[in-house]
Amino acid sequence: MAGKSRAAKFVFLLPALLWVLGFVLYPLINSFSLSFFRYTLGRGREAFIGVQNYIDIFNSPEFWFTLKITIYYVLITVTAETLLGLFLAWMVNKRIQFQNFFRTVYTLPIFTTTVAVGYLGVTIFHETGGLANWVMGWFGLDIQWLSSATGAFASSVILDIWRWTPFAFIILLAGLQGVSKSRYEAAMLDTNSSFQIFRYVELPAIRFSLLLVVMLRMVRAFKVFGLPFSLTGGGPGRSTVFYTLYVYRTSMKYFDFGHGAAMAYVLLIIVMIVIFQLFRLLRESFAAE
Repeated sequence: MAGKSRAAKFVFLLPALLWVLGFVLYPLINSFSLSFFRYTLGRGREAFIGVQNYIDIFNSPEFWFTLKITIYYVLITVTAETLLGLFLAWMVNKRIQFQNFFRTVYTLPIFTTTVAVGYLGVTIFHETGGLANWVMGWFGLDIQWLSSATGAFASSVILDIWRWTPFAFIILLAGLQGVSKSRYEAAMLDTNSSFQIFRYVELPAIRFSLLLVVMLRMVRAFKVFGLPFSLTGGGPGRSTVFYTLYVYRTSMKYFDFGHGAAMAYVLLIIVMIVIFQLFRLLRESFAAE
């Protein structure tokens, strides 16, 4: 019976194993090998060129430009989403009236699809009939949202913050609600200041949740594609050609899969370095306890 039970386990695990091998491991290995070849769609692997694809990437001004605006995008969106999510979580955790209503409203954007948000943004940020300029008109402002480099970048950032702040809110609210009552009671013996309690009691208690939010959002933000693709198409000019869109154009528009694979692995290395540093901070925070 024990042998049959063990065999049954492997049978049930087999579909998942085949999925990982076919859709995760094989594409990783194949794309990594492609990065060392001159590979054009329709011609196949023309020649083995070693690390030349990587050298070409680092010598390309386009690479450095797209990487720079992607880093700006990641820093702005992740910082804003974490701070806004923390503020909203703190407000809801204070047992305000209609708590369940606000909790539901705050989490609604996370259930939307990326492409739908992008196309919705086209109507919101339209220069003549959009909601954004209609509101800005009350203050005498007329912003060229989608026809200027700064406006297009800002509109992408605003939509990303709107969509992903609920993600930070959910995790941080769970962290705040996990703070024991004894900590609050001990702190209230010394102060009644909500700010002091937040700074010295709540914030240290949720540092793991904060690092988790930053880590997960950074990984996702570096991979941003659907939102700028549907909102601006990378324009105007190249102002919103983020790194993943640059990889997509190289691979799927110009059919240069060798360079595209190399660029994808450069991004993977960058993200891994960031994640390793965040994990190091996490380990140090636990070791300090």
